[in-house]
This record gives sequence, C-alpha cells and structure tokens, in this order.
Amino acid sequence: MTVKIEAPGGRPRYLQLATTLVQEIRSGRYPVGGLLPTEFELCDQFGVSRFTVREAVKQLVQMGMVTRQPGVGSRVLAEAPVTQYTQTMSGITDLRQYAYETSLEIEGQALLKVKGELADTLDASPGETWLHVWGLRYTEAHDTPICMTDAYVAPAFRSVSGVQGRMTRALYAVLEEQFDLQIKTVHQDIRAVVLNKATARRLEAKPGSAGLRLERRYLDARDALVELAISVHPADRFSYRESFRRDWQVPA
Repeated sequence: MTVKIEAPGGRPRYLQLATTLVQEIRSGRYPVGGLLPTEFELCDQFGVSRFTVREAVKQLVQMGMVTRQPGVGSRVLAEAPVTQYTQTMSGITDLRQYAYETSLEIEGQALLKVKGELADTLDASPGETWLHVWGLRYTEAHDTPICMTDAYVAPAFRSVSGVQGRMTRALYAVLEEQFDLQIKTVHQDIRAVVLNKATARRLEAKPGSAGLRLERRYLDARDALVELAISVHPADRFSYRESFRRDWQVPA
C-alpha cells in the first residue's frame, strides 16, 4: 500500500517523512539493530522521490537514530534521538558521508609559511607555504557547532578553489576532483583533550570541559601528505563508532 506524504503549510516533505519514520521506530515497527526499508521501498510506500527519502533518512542519521552502511542499508541505532552526533566509520567513503551529513562553515583561509611544531607535524621544511583553512562544523539538529576544524593543504594543491561558505563536501574530495589525484590512505589519531578558554568560546562550550581531538592525514598513492585536518569536538556533542571485520579464518 502506498501512503502519500503531503506537505501542509509548506513544510518540506522530507521533514514530515522523517517524523513518520521516527514514530515508526519508536513504535517498534523498525527495531533497534534492524534495517529500514530500502530507498526504493520507501519511495513506493510514501509516493515520494528518492531525494525526499534521502533527506529524511539524513535527518534520522543526524539525530543518532540511524546509521548508513554502504552495501547494507540504513540500520536503526536507537528508539529516540540522541544529543550527540555519532560518526560511524568502516572505510574512507564514510568520510564523504560525514561531510554530507554535516556542513563546514568556512570562516577563513590563508597561505601560511609553516615553521616550528607545525612544520614538524606536517613533516614539512620550514618556510614551505601551505593553505590553512579553518571553520566550524554543524548539523541541522544542532544550533551550536559540533567541532572546530583546521585543515592544512600541501603547497602543490594550495590553489584549490571553491573552499568557501557552507561546504557539504569533504575537502579531500574537492582536492581529488580538481587535481586528478586519489586519496589512498587516511591515518587517524584520536585523543582526549581539555577545552581551553579560546577553544571553548568558539565552540560555545564550558572552559575546562572534556573534548575529543581528531587528526586525519590524507595520503595519495605515493604516500605523500595531501591534507592534514585537525578537529576538536566537545565531548558531549560527538561520539565515534568504528566497525571491524574479521579477515582470518578460525580453525575448525
């Protein structure tokens, strides 16, 4: 049976569909651990476009109720919205999904001659000129930022264009497209930090509260560093989930 979703009062259809899916998850129709119907099945059930379905599911992802798993589908994580943004990782493609589900508001960019500790972090020679991009990342479910990000782009790619305003594409994906390169490896380091006054002010958080610092190094096929991104999250607005698959056989 097809149930037509209308948009009374000009309310976007995807929001109404998201509300319906939330109610059906709460009712137990789609239990925690199970999968939502496929995009095509939801399109048929509700008589809406794939865009509407994708935007509705995106809302559930941002609420922490659902996670998208490539090749699997949309899996239910919780019966009610959570206050944190949960990032689920099982491969590099999930970084693109993270950028799609959130937006990075670019505050500024500048060419920067690196030196000292930063040069060491970038494994660069003092005096090399990198592109520094900084901003705050938001979700539609949060009025306050979920993190502040500083990205450093290698000199060979510092002429990248379109890095401004509200970005819903991963910076590394923009670099791949404009410079005909491919990111082969991402090294990630996560550690706990305490938010100092300046960082807390930018994030609208309490000084001295707990935070998470994520450092990601994007390497090309030659293992050369293309981009370094450092993000700092208030601990109560972000959680991280990673999936591992066994790649060995247990003897019988």
